[in-house]
Amino acid sequence: MADLALAPLGPGATPAAGWDTLRDEPGPDAVRCLALYTRLAAGVTVVTALDAAGRPAGMTVSALTSVSARPPLLLACLRAGSQTLTAVRERGAFAVSFLSERQRGVAERFADPALSPAARFAGVPVRQVLGVPVLSGALAWSVCLVEDVRRYGDHDAVVGRVRAVEAGAGRPLLWHDRTFHALVPLPPRTASASPPSQASPVPAPSQAEPASLPSQGGGS
Repeated sequence: MADLALAPLGPGATPAAGWDTLRDEPGPDAVRCLALYTRLAAGVTVVTALDAAGRPAGMTVSALTSVSARPPLLLACLRAGSQTLTAVRERGAFAVSFLSERQRGVAERFADPALSPAARFAGVPVRQVLGVPVLSGALAWSVCLVEDVRRYGDHDAVVGRVRAVEAGAGRPLLWHDRTFHALVPLPPRTASASPPSQASPVPAPSQAEPASLPSQGGGS
């Protein structure tokens, strides 16, 4: 059974009139929520931008997802108060470099809070695309204009409209359970594997309304 982490009412106590357990209970604390978040597996990216003085800023980000294909939008969650977020707000543009499994060192460098923005970029090959710094050697990259920025808790959700994109070949660097991983394909299914149940076949889509396919980028 799921652990709801509800606050106990105490012996003999009853909920007040109009009490809504779902909305009025305090819910799980940050420790429980972080334990939940570590179960997610995500690609590792570096978000980069230029600040108001034209200096590069960047940080490692794993909370990134596609939002829409038409128009092309993606969303990145950046830590509130970070220099990278400030630069993104100031210039209204940013780049996302999707790291390959060979770029763990780059991910660690841009995640190190002890390093200044200049130190993070030191020795890292960078090229300018539409006036925004993009990490060379990345698995893929996109340059975006800021569409919207909203604060949610200790992070800001930044929606970007994709203006340029390039996708190469290779395997991504992954983040799961507070450590880096490489993507390993599952072995092919064997002939002895149980086939899907035939009891409830999927009905054919209506000819008037074609079936809607899920986004390949993970957006919903």
